[in-house]
Amino acid sequence: MKKVKSGSHSSVAKANGTPKNVDEYLAGIPEPARSTLSKIRKAIRSAVPPEATETISYRIPAFKYKGVLVWFAAFSNHCSLFPTASVVEAFKNELKGFRTSKGTIHFPTDKPLPTALVKKLVKARVSQIESKKRRSPKS
Repeated sequence: MKKVKSGSHSSVAKANGTPKNVDEYLAGIPEPARSTLSKIRKAIRSAVPPEATETISYRIPAFKYKGVLVWFAAFSNHCSLFPTASVVEAFKNELKGFRTSKGTIHFPTDKPLPTALVKKLVKARVSQIESKKRRSPKS
């Protein structure tokens, strides 16, 4: 018997090929997910260091700062924020109202994560990267 792949696991914007930038990705997303991701993007931008850049990584939007900080994407029936497994674990109590899996937070296409929570998650991720970069290699 042949397994049919579910469309819920592929990014909505993927159908049009790999987007060149985040604006192009968002332009390919239908409402209400586009507005939801725009709010998430704005919240992330307000929490990242000024040197952070936006990019497309794994065909979805991401913010980079000394490595990838977080990814975010729209799928057919939900949106996701990917702040890494350790951040999801660290904030598991604050994420109780959301569906999570290792490294991922799922939320409805019409209801973004609270801005304050997104900022906390992103700042925690920035702190992680900063502490990793400060460690000197063992000699």
